[in-house]
Amino acid sequence: MDGLSLGLPALVIIIAIALAFDFINGLHDAANSIATVVSTRVLPPRLAVFWAAGFNFIAFLFFGLHVAHTIGTGIVQPSVIDPWVVFAALIGAIGWNLLTWWLGLPSSSSHALIGGLAGAGIAKAGFSAIVLDGFLKTSAAIVLSPMAGFFLALLIIFVATWILHKRPPFAVDRLFRRLQLVSASLYSLGHGGNDAQKTMGIISVLLFSQGLLGSEFYVPLWVVLASQLAMGLGTLAGGWRIVRTMGSKITDLKPFQGCCAETAGSISLFTATWLGIPVSTTHTITGAIVGVGTARRTSAVRWGLAGTIVWAWIFTIPASAAISYGAFVLLRLAL
Repeated sequence: MDGLSLGLPALVIIIAIALAFDFINGLHDAANSIATVVSTRVLPPRLAVFWAAGFNFIAFLFFGLHVAHTIGTGIVQPSVIDPWVVFAALIGAIGWNLLTWWLGLPSSSSHALIGGLAGAGIAKAGFSAIVLDGFLKTSAAIVLSPMAGFFLALLIIFVATWILHKRPPFAVDRLFRRLQLVSASLYSLGHGGNDAQKTMGIISVLLFSQGLLGSEFYVPLWVVLASQLAMGLGTLAGGWRIVRTMGSKITDLKPFQGCCAETAGSISLFTATWLGIPVSTTHTITGAIVGVGTARRTSAVRWGLAGTIVWAWIFTIPASAAISYGAFVLLRLAL
């Protein structure tokens, strides 16, 4: 399996699987983009899905490709990556995503892919395959992204409350029903900008491993467009199971709270994307939703469900790594 060169049909199949992961990412994480705007009844579910998909697709126009470079070269040593490492990584990520989607748990597609890539890399070359700095930086986002969402949401909602405390409730509600369209758009833009780049990185490093990009890693334009399109189509397919969990089961949201949560999530995602950190959109928006719920009163948050979600987060990287490790071992035995 070392130094493997694939024929065109096999290469196309693995790229198709990567795009399928991107589609599932859109399906799985569509809920993150639209949960608050649906639960506050600012948009009906079907229109919200189209709204999010559109902003997911155009995200590449606003961001660089720093996250794609991190995924392609900053998690596993590029010299270790071959088509079967990529294939096993995708099996691990897709398997975990589908399981958590079926259970209605908002786990992280980002960290599922990172775990899958790490597990397959370790299966091939041991722990020396891991780019420690990149892996630790990305793993730290498991803690930092929900915390950033939480504290930013608290800050935004406290400032907004102070500014608007003399306005009648109906006027505040009407204002934030309009503003939430803006915040939901920004969040969908951030989601498309950060999450689609992970698939771009996977496909590009696969092409690089086959000598199709020359001597220097980069992300071809067709990979950018294909990845954004796959995510947009996945978002169109929806993810209603997780919308219910994110939008209403953690805490009840009004347009005011929904707008503050999405704004906090957008700021976090934009910052991480520009810094090249592949964060979890799921973690970010969940932290923000918990933040706005806490601002109202701590009992407004269903902490039992929040705890279940945290456990799903904790298990994402090791679980997807274990699946991809097993997949790579089976491939090695079979080939």
